[in-house]
Amino acid sequence: MRPLVLASASPRRVDLLRHAGFQFEIVLPQVEEAHDASLTPEQLTLENARRKALDVSRLRPDALVIGADTLVYVDGLPLGKPADMDEALRMVRRLSGRTHEVCTGVAFASGGAIAQELHVITHVTFKPLTNDLIRAYHALVNPLDKAGAYGIQEQTDMLLERMVGSFTNVIGLPVDEVSTALLKLLSRPPGTQAG
Repeated sequence: MRPLVLASASPRRVDLLRHAGFQFEIVLPQVEEAHDASLTPEQLTLENARRKALDVSRLRPDALVIGADTLVYVDGLPLGKPADMDEALRMVRRLSGRTHEVCTGVAFASGGAIAQELHVITHVTFKPLTNDLIRAYHALVNPLDKAGAYGIQEQTDMLLERMVGSFTNVIGLPVDEVSTALLKLLSRPPGTQAG
């Protein structure tokens, strides 16, 4: 079986892929992410996932490489990782009492070419939140390394009213969809594309 490589430094993606039963290496991509707000959630996350997967695939042409990008969208605009705690507070306040989308794009590269890609969108609704509650949440959960300034897997009951779709997608990797794709791709010879 071909080596599997995850092109991500995200500890959450590493944990999710390990818990799904896959053995893999981690190689960090050295690429600049796109930040084009005119692109749809699917287009922007897939563009960044492709960049990451292709960058690492050029270093490891023998392997199947997974690149992923997760963004939080509200009012059609992406929320990335906050620059500081003030921005983190503003981000979560903007999500308060509303439904937003979390989109993850995933690209699989082999031999320096994209073999397959997919995206998953989950709809997340937050409770109405006060500034004090948001600060209390951020005292428990570091928001600075998370798109949208929150982690759905940590202290969930403080924020979440309801969710429709993949829970692991909101964490950073839609495990069911990725597992299905990997089982097919890993069984194919290197360099072949999904039909």
